[in-house]
Amino acid sequence: MQIKSIQTEGIILTTLSIRNLTKTYGHLIALENFSLEISSGEFMVLLGPSGCGKTTVLRCIAGLTDITSGEIYIGSELVNKLPPKDRDVAMVFQNYSLYPHMNVYDNIAFPLKMKKVQKDKINESVQKIAKLLDIDNLLERKPKEISGGQMQRVALGRALVREPKIFLMDEPLSNLDAKLRTEMRVEIKKLQEKVGITTLYITHDQAEAMSMADNVGIMDSGRLFQLDSPQKVYSEPANRFVASFIGVPPMNFLKFKIIRESSLFLKFDDNNSYQQDNRSIIKIPDTLAGNLNNILEETIMLGIRPKDIILLRDDEDFDGLRLKGETVYVESLGDDSIAEVKLGESLLKISNVTSRNETPIVGKEARIGIKYDKIKLFTNSGERIHIKLI
Repeated sequence: MQIKSIQTEGIILTTLSIRNLTKTYGHLIALENFSLEISSGEFMVLLGPSGCGKTTVLRCIAGLTDITSGEIYIGSELVNKLPPKDRDVAMVFQNYSLYPHMNVYDNIAFPLKMKKVQKDKINESVQKIAKLLDIDNLLERKPKEISGGQMQRVALGRALVREPKIFLMDEPLSNLDAKLRTEMRVEIKKLQEKVGITTLYITHDQAEAMSMADNVGIMDSGRLFQLDSPQKVYSEPANRFVASFIGVPPMNFLKFKIIRESSLFLKFDDNNSYQQDNRSIIKIPDTLAGNLNNILEETIMLGIRPKDIILLRDDEDFDGLRLKGETVYVESLGDDSIAEVKLGESLLKISNVTSRNETPIVGKEARIGIKYDKIKLFTNSGERIHIKLI
């Protein structure tokens, strides 16, 4: 089913501003100096692992959870002390929260009935929203008589019919199967673009975040680590956590020190038994050396995405970092394969191997290449080291 092209009226474009929001439960810090600015009509996604504070952010905005300190503005209005009913936000939960004894029509109409809206106005609004969501043929059915995807549409309709200033969505697709999740994330994004409502959506599913968001915020431990477009979060991660959290398979990391002999070299971590040509160090070319003199003898993490590792033929010329390892596993994904290559004590995952017509063989040597401009470097504590290629 597809959302129909009907323009809604009454949606008030507004901004959402969160400034230095902190929420504590005794000694537990759920949110710490959390700040976020969402533009009018923007679809913002907060992405992070379970327990990182995403839902707490939404509950604080909605007024369902009291904040410890900080400020929340909806438009120009400070709403810290406003009760939930006066904040003019609508929230969609992962469990739909439909009333089982009411039919679809009454579930959608419920918020308007609570506001004592006139009956003819309620009917007009419900019919319009139901048609928008392509559920106008389900209005007489009870929730138990419709599918999970249809129930999610009803929950969306009940939120939209209020014509709120802000739309808050708390993992709304997590109870759906994989195929329906994919379909619904497309439809929700289309819906948001049609009505233009400012939306904050939270999820732990990066496919949802990367495909739906205008901008995505990466969270962990109650803090916001990066806020950028999906493409920039992927290609220019702010730190090692973001780099490791975004991407399937996740980014590979190798631990090195940068040492100086006659030139700069990468020296594998002392606990790694890797050797290449009977040495555990690899010369850093002048093009990469740039600003690396500043971190001599410091432990660093070299990060590389699995898709950016190239399997090399024995006689192949390659301008980049060259490594040798042993193929220990190959996972077939139908139109592609993912290989695991062991370098000393480290394992590297390599994707897109089928596209190069070079299927690695388990137990055999694998020669791999990494372009210098694909390398990301991080300090041992996780901060990004920006490389200047010369």
